[in-house]
Amino acid sequence: MNQGKYVFSQVTDFLPQRIFDKYVEYYQGNSRVRHFTCWNQMMCMMFGQLSGRESLSDLIIGLKAHRKKSYHLGLGSSITKANLAKANQRRDWQIFASFAYELIDEARKICIPDEDFTVAFDGPVFAFDSTTIDLCLSIFWWAPFRKTKAGIKLHTLYDVRTSIPTVILMSDALTHDVNALDYLDYEKGGFYIFDRGYVDFARMYKIHQEKALFIVRAKNNLKFERMYSKPYGKESNICSDQIGVLSNPASYNDYPEKIRRVRFFDEENKRYVIVLTNNFELSAEDVALLYRYRWKIELFFRWIKQHLKIKAFWGTSINAVKIQVYVAIITYTLVSIIKSKLKLERSTYEILQILNFSLIDKAPINELLTNQDYQDVKELYSNQLSIF
Repeated sequence: MNQGKYVFSQVTDFLPQRIFDKYVEYYQGNSRVRHFTCWNQMMCMMFGQLSGRESLSDLIIGLKAHRKKSYHLGLGSSITKANLAKANQRRDWQIFASFAYELIDEARKICIPDEDFTVAFDGPVFAFDSTTIDLCLSIFWWAPFRKTKAGIKLHTLYDVRTSIPTVILMSDALTHDVNALDYLDYEKGGFYIFDRGYVDFARMYKIHQEKALFIVRAKNNLKFERMYSKPYGKESNICSDQIGVLSNPASYNDYPEKIRRVRFFDEENKRYVIVLTNNFELSAEDVALLYRYRWKIELFFRWIKQHLKIKAFWGTSINAVKIQVYVAIITYTLVSIIKSKLKLERSTYEILQILNFSLIDKAPINELLTNQDYQDVKELYSNQLSIF
């Protein structure tokens, strides 16, 4: 079926184009467009992401060198720097955001949970955090951050089980992290994990009222009145497990019910950590383990900055930046879907590295990504005469 097709075309065959076209029609993305459609635009952006292009000029130079292959790659026939820059500036970013969420929904349904998730909890588990991307103030004037820098924040809700980002919000870097909580819809029975930058007891109480669960790291000035303690394994890293109420009047007014405080020793970072939760059933060990799973979202931020192009933007308008971020999320999610559907044992990083070198090859993608025969690999110069 894939014989004679370029690897990039085989990769994009996993994308549901009909769903993408639905959003293009809704937002009138192809209005007054003759040749370079929204689909062609996304294909060019994805090609740049997968091939590791550093800039718009870098991408166009590479595409022009393979102009005869553009049609079969799905890139269109009118690829110029001006066309792509104009499309990124003018076409509605919500087309790409809506399509990204469609892919995310599909990925969450089919992706196998990570083997390192060992907590006995059946509901969804999410980590929420943000990362700041520094920009040049003179170019990205609409995103002020410091005196000499601009910046944006990516606020991300991350599915810990499947390693899939489920919500991506963007704001200027001056926006406080806790304000992003107002834009989340909480799943009943879901677990939400936060660092201490998100301590806001009114917002935590809202999560509690939505029948969802939370774990949040407490601040150093926490005022807590113990009512009673729960038993825990003395040989574990748990130091205390207490049920009580918030003793600060303002905090109690925001969260007027019982809350659980767990203190444990973080072996990796050699420090004591106190977390608060509205779950009273899980063991203290599982509560501590759930909080430690929060590091996965930090790894995701580090990974996507290193391997997908969201630090060097190919446009200066807010619309172009949002398009590039959501295309990066589409690319990441698509690789996760391919990994699941082809039942690949490789890491996402390995898959991206292979695709980076193979986009314009015509090898079957399942063979390209599944073959891991290292038996024929010989040492460098092994067939040369040994002189010394």
